[in-house]
Amino acid sequence: MSEKVAIVTGAARGIGLATTDLFREMGWRVAMVDRDADVLQEEASQREGVLAVAQDVSTPEGADALVTQTLNWGGRVDALINNAGVAEFGPVEETDFTTWRRVMDTNLDGVFLCTQAATPALRDSKGAVVNIASISGLRASTLRVAYGTSKAAVIQLSKQYAAELGEYGIRVNCVAPGPVRTKLAMAVHSQEIIDAYHDAIPLNRYGSEREIAEAICFLASDRASYVTGQVLAADGGFDSTGVGLPALRS
Repeated sequence: MSEKVAIVTGAARGIGLATTDLFREMGWRVAMVDRDADVLQEEASQREGVLAVAQDVSTPEGADALVTQTLNWGGRVDALINNAGVAEFGPVEETDFTTWRRVMDTNLDGVFLCTQAATPALRDSKGAVVNIASISGLRASTLRVAYGTSKAAVIQLSKQYAAELGEYGIRVNCVAPGPVRTKLAMAVHSQEIIDAYHDAIPLNRYGSEREIAEAICFLASDRASYVTGQVLAADGGFDSTGVGLPALRS
């Protein structure tokens, strides 16, 4: 039970899966959490040193259960990576309350609930929390009234937790990814949007899932032992470049 243990939510695909694999390379065991049980089990079955936890982070029961299952399996929690999220975009006037709540339930409530549930175990390990926000939480853009607001709230929530949990030795930080070349993004981004992002990002490209995982695992590790309450924009410089893209307005 001496090996470090991380909980990664939204671990069945994308950034969560890349983060799981990087933790494993670092010698950690990982509780992989996702509500898509079939995909989760398929990915977990291909990896050693992981536990598949099929739970919904947006409910108190799910958050409590995922921590309990992790402790029963690994005996400790050294890092909580709140990565689970939903992305629903649309004009303000077409965003109904059901959509708004669906985004907030996972993106914001899930971070709150999982961190609350994991805090006692993190106190014991003097562990770390890394919350995954978005560049959309740092800069406003079109079609993101629910998504962007939820991610801005995650940034503030991270700072609140850092301020209060620091006395227990718990560090809380936030990663705000910019455009990332995930399968989902490539499926929904038109060539016009891809070209516009490349033009607007100083590094002239999308980031990779692995690059975001590197930022997450750094903040979770002892290498960041004096870093808390911070927001790291892993975005190729996108936050420095101004307002939303015209290509995203149509």
